[in-house]
Amino acid sequence: MNNLSALMIFLLLFAAGSALAEDPPQSVVTEAAEELEVCSAVHLEASDTPEDAGGSVSLYWQMEIDGFEPDSLGVMRSDPSGGEELIVTLPFGTVMYTDQSADNGTEYDYWVVSYSGGTVGTSSNRAEAVPSAQWIYKGRIGMLIILFLMAAVIIYYIESGKKGRKLFIREIAGLAAVDDAVGRATEMGKPVLYIPGIMDMDDIQTIASIVILGRVARKTAEYGSSLLVPTSRSVVMSVAQEVVKEAYIQVGRPDAYNKENIQYLTDDQFGYAAGVDGIMVREKPAAIFLLGTFYAESLILAETGRSVGAIQIAGTAMPSQIPFFVAACDYTLIGEELFAASAYLSREPKLLGSLKGQDAAKLFFMILIVIGVVSATIGDFWSPLKSVAEFLRKLVTVN
Repeated sequence: MNNLSALMIFLLLFAAGSALAEDPPQSVVTEAAEELEVCSAVHLEASDTPEDAGGSVSLYWQMEIDGFEPDSLGVMRSDPSGGEELIVTLPFGTVMYTDQSADNGTEYDYWVVSYSGGTVGTSSNRAEAVPSAQWIYKGRIGMLIILFLMAAVIIYYIESGKKGRKLFIREIAGLAAVDDAVGRATEMGKPVLYIPGIMDMDDIQTIASIVILGRVARKTAEYGSSLLVPTSRSVVMSVAQEVVKEAYIQVGRPDAYNKENIQYLTDDQFGYAAGVDGIMVREKPAAIFLLGTFYAESLILAETGRSVGAIQIAGTAMPSQIPFFVAACDYTLIGEELFAASAYLSREPKLLGSLKGQDAAKLFFMILIVIGVVSATIGDFWSPLKSVAEFLRKLVTVN
């Protein structure tokens, strides 16, 4: 009896072991697979990027919260020809992307896939979009309005100048002394030395300097003084020769023009400085003009000119060199005064009107800055002014 009971227990244990060794039910497998499924991107939306120059599509999506995290996300794209391509791989957690490689007017189909173990686990829904360019960028409308106002003011001053209205421009001491400097050189029987900087004609300061050179050349032609113009660029030399020649012709003294007085020295910065210093020491000019772009050679030139007893008029828009000119020269044009020289010397209505309009625009922005700073400061205690500060910030902000 005991043997029979033991046999029955053995058979029951054997049957249970066999049942456990078999595959689990299909429902159990399915539930396990669902619990281990990779998170998928859902609710994918694709749209043309607003207020841009085109060629861009913005994508937004969400990630499922059920399942395990994928290794990375891939943004797929297909075009009307049917070609599919992976355009970018993004880290998990990214929920937006902007495709900058699209063509305007082409309809694209996008979807996001989840990678796990180097293979595609799941895929999102598909979304379509067509990129296009917009005419108006709303983020810059404020600056557009300000631009139109500035243009209107400049045109107003130009037209006023054409009608004969006297436009006031404050006196610039360095430019007012041009006639005195050339006259002094004439009385002493010494030449005038004009240095147009060390940069080429593609530099705006060199262009402004050449304009002033024309005015100085007319004065030297009228007074009968010798004008020396050493240059560090061959193109500047050619332009200077033509400007000076034209100035002598306008005054009626073409015979006094000497092409050899306008010469090219060298492109080397300190080689040019050494050459100009040699001219100063040998010729001992009574008036020296240093107008244009200068760097480390500025003080070398200015100190040498001071040592020969010349009256010096300097000007540059290089902030680091202005202190040297102020210390060593008699007159210094600071920053924008160099660019205003052409309007100041010629008194031509268009140039004067443009200069007055720009000054009005600068005054407008200065007032705007003061109002904005005061509003932002007091706005922390009084909300109406805070609204004013926010409005001004949006008006001048370029996104």
